[in-house]
Amino acid sequence: MSQFTSQEGKKTLKDFFDVPGNVYSLGRLDYDSEGLLILTNDKLLNHHLLNPAFAHEREYWVQVEGEITDEAINQLEQGVDINIDGKMFHTKKCEIKKIEPPLVAPRYPPIRVRKNIPESWVKLILTEGKNRQVRKMTAKVGFPTLRLIRYRIEKITIENLQPGEMRILTHAEMYTLLNIKK
Repeated sequence: MSQFTSQEGKKTLKDFFDVPGNVYSLGRLDYDSEGLLILTNDKLLNHHLLNPAFAHEREYWVQVEGEITDEAINQLEQGVDINIDGKMFHTKKCEIKKIEPPLVAPRYPPIRVRKNIPESWVKLILTEGKNRQVRKMTAKVGFPTLRLIRYRIEKITIENLQPGEMRILTHAEMYTLLNIKK
């Protein structure tokens, strides 16, 4: 889990990383998702990344079940209605395009494979982050998410990092790469 407190006996960040007690994860990933996490103790950074008013970009690589159609891509670009905590929410317009399967480490545990059902990959760029939003969006247009990787937040990426690796950034680097003005 992309948090430091265990739920349901699942492993958490504290099982993999030794970080000070005042460090927390910004922009959590659900248990079945992978990719970029930002760990910090900076409250201003927390405010800028989690407050919807700042609308920072998040790029996801999404493997979906089926050969995604142009119609589904157009629907996602314009925003779709999804259920968030029992209320209907219309997602903001986003950028999406079909991509070739990216070169990424194998997922553990592996995703389910159906030999007779094709799959495709899309790059999805959002400026909002509701709970399980990407999964709900792709399911809404008929292409359930199989694998979800957060590749980028603003200019910070997971490029050249393997699962479980960490890159330490200075305060100045972090604010520059995230386009945050103090």
